[in-house]
Amino acid sequence: MKFNLKTLAAAVAFGTALAGGAVAQQQPVSSINQLLDRVRSDVREASAENQQRLSEFRAARNQQTSLLAGARQELAALEAQADRLEAQFEANAAEVDVLAEELRVAQGEFGELFGVARQSAGEFGSLIQASLASSQHTGRAAPLLDLSNSRVLPTRTELDTIWRSITEEMIYQAEIASYSANVADLSCDGPSVTRVGVFVSYATCGGEAYFTQWAIPEGANAGASYRLTALPSQPPANIRSAAMGLYNAERGEITSGPVDPSRGGLLLVYRDIPDLGERIEQGRIVGKIIIGLLVVSVAFGLFRLLMLLLESMAVAGQKRRSTPGKGNSLGRVMLAYESVKDHSEEVIEMKLDEAILKEVPKLEFGLNFLKLAAGIAPLLGLLGTVTGMIKTFTQITLFGTGDPRIMAGGISEALVTTVLGLVSAIPLLFLHSFAASFSRGVQQTLEEQAAGIVARHAEERAGRSA
Repeated sequence: MKFNLKTLAAAVAFGTALAGGAVAQQQPVSSINQLLDRVRSDVREASAENQQRLSEFRAARNQQTSLLAGARQELAALEAQADRLEAQFEANAAEVDVLAEELRVAQGEFGELFGVARQSAGEFGSLIQASLASSQHTGRAAPLLDLSNSRVLPTRTELDTIWRSITEEMIYQAEIASYSANVADLSCDGPSVTRVGVFVSYATCGGEAYFTQWAIPEGANAGASYRLTALPSQPPANIRSAAMGLYNAERGEITSGPVDPSRGGLLLVYRDIPDLGERIEQGRIVGKIIIGLLVVSVAFGLFRLLMLLLESMAVAGQKRRSTPGKGNSLGRVMLAYESVKDHSEEVIEMKLDEAILKEVPKLEFGLNFLKLAAGIAPLLGLLGTVTGMIKTFTQITLFGTGDPRIMAGGISEALVTTVLGLVSAIPLLFLHSFAASFSRGVQQTLEEQAAGIVARHAEERAGRSA
């Protein structure tokens, strides 16, 4: 059997790679002996490399075992230290209790007195911190709050701080002061703030008065401090105007101004009072229909009123002219007479009546629509009232009468639609009345002028006959 030397060398090299790893590229062999020597050499190298790896693994295992033992010793030492510290903490706590008892006995009646002083300092500190005067005189509550949280005996100076702060607060409550302060939610920098005691304050910005409040902002984190912020909803214009009058008053001048005896509670009510847009929104779909009807009817009524006014002026001008024109109703009636003036009085009278009848629909155009709109608006308001009450009774059936706010939506819809219906009907009735008055005035003028034309024609004919 013959062997291929290259095939045998490849097979041996593959077997050596499986046993000890890949063999580096070397020069090709020329005999079977060289191949066997090379294989033996590669096997020895692979065996030596495996032995080295095994030694390194064992050394690393011993090192990890040593580190684990050291960590356990350190843990035991820390646990022993924790036990000592806990015992020391308990001993210190017991000693603190003993010393506190000794201090209480040593203080005697003074301990109770100092306790009352700390309690009073805490109460007055919280009161002064929430006082509107603190927006001008800042930092007054800090000494009192520190005294209330103190564990040591207060000094004479600290005790004097209590009655002095109370006296200052009494003085600040009786004064009206203007000062510069930062007000949140206002675009102007450093507005002038007017404080009326501790009852109300407002900032002037751009010639307008904006009422403010001294409070912790809503949604602020725990521990947030008080700051001056503008009210989310400002009072009506008359109250803000009175505030500006007080701000512009001269020193010593007696004037009136807004005061909130609830210290901001009444002003915050305006936050829940809906404005005009919100009122209209409470009317729901019926309210929007009434408003749409009002807008269309008023626009049409004003247009018709203007056209009738112009027609009335044109007829008045035609009365002063003998030459008829087609631009007004009286001129067209006069032209109708010109076309039949050679006929008898009966024909002329019938022709003039026909001309007047042609002008009447033009003069009365749209009046029936205005009357209809004025009648429909209250009916739509009544419809909204009924639907709102139905919703109210449905909510009462489902949720009871425990919470009046549940019924507020239906009641608001009922009342708002009623108001909108009445408010819409009143101006429409006025427009219809004025338009009908102008229309009747023009028609009466046409009838008077037509009767005068017939009379003059009859006189002229009688004169010619005589």
